[in-house]
Amino acid sequence: MQAGDGIGSYIQAWRHRLRPVDAGLPAGLSRRTRGLRREELASLAGISVDYLVRLEQGRATNPSTQVLAALSRALQLTIEERDHLYTVAGQAPPRRSAMTTHMPPSVQRLVDRLADLPVAVYDPAWTIITWNAAWAGLMGDPSTVSGRDRNLIWRTFTGKATRVRKSGTEVDEFETNAVADLRRAVGTYPDDARLRQLVDELRQSSPRFAKLWAERVVNTTGSNSKTIVHPEVGPITLDCDVLTVAGSDLRLVVYTAEPSSPDAGRLRLVQVIGLQELGAPDLPA
Repeated sequence: MQAGDGIGSYIQAWRHRLRPVDAGLPAGLSRRTRGLRREELASLAGISVDYLVRLEQGRATNPSTQVLAALSRALQLTIEERDHLYTVAGQAPPRRSAMTTHMPPSVQRLVDRLADLPVAVYDPAWTIITWNAAWAGLMGDPSTVSGRDRNLIWRTFTGKATRVRKSGTEVDEFETNAVADLRRAVGTYPDDARLRQLVDELRQSSPRFAKLWAERVVNTTGSNSKTIVHPEVGPITLDCDVLTVAGSDLRLVVYTAEPSSPDAGRLRLVQVIGLQELGAPDLPA
């Protein structure tokens, strides 16, 4: 895709939406231009006004990555907008250096409001970030552990306790999926020191992980049904859905039961029992 196919319309739209005060510029008494003037954006980005005009009009092609980076900063683009600007301009988007653990307020509200369903949020490396009371009641309270033991993949390959019951085939499938997902995270965030350290420690600690990592599997499929063995209620078979949070690669994990089923009744019983009466804090694997 060439720059003239649409980059100008994006730059113009984003220039119009940015208020001068947001860019550290005086608003002035009278402005006929909505948002930033071309000369203001050009100054902020360190390019000539003439070049900016040609970009907006589609007469300039193949802007450099340096120009795109400067425009992205000056226009205060989100990561998604920046990546789209690079793509429309025919350039590869910059590699994201580090994974995020920032919890968007909207995601926290979602976790809080889904009080009748077990919900947890994980970072791209599968370290749990937050959860609701229903999750803690079903899976064990994550607040009782810290460090590596909050990481699902670490727990899986170092033999930590789990309430999830799996057959041999399901164990193999889950482990393969986990390694493939971690490899995707490393590919997305190649400069993240925490990810590199996690992979190194897993390779040293688990021959099984080292073998799967060497196979370089990246595409896998698996069942979304899990059986959780609750210490007081017994086995509960639930559907497990994993949703990706746009713009952050956070994973929202939600357990649900078929309405009016025996498992739905057992899940409600777990909520009635409450966190205070639970036994040892096992975590999922």
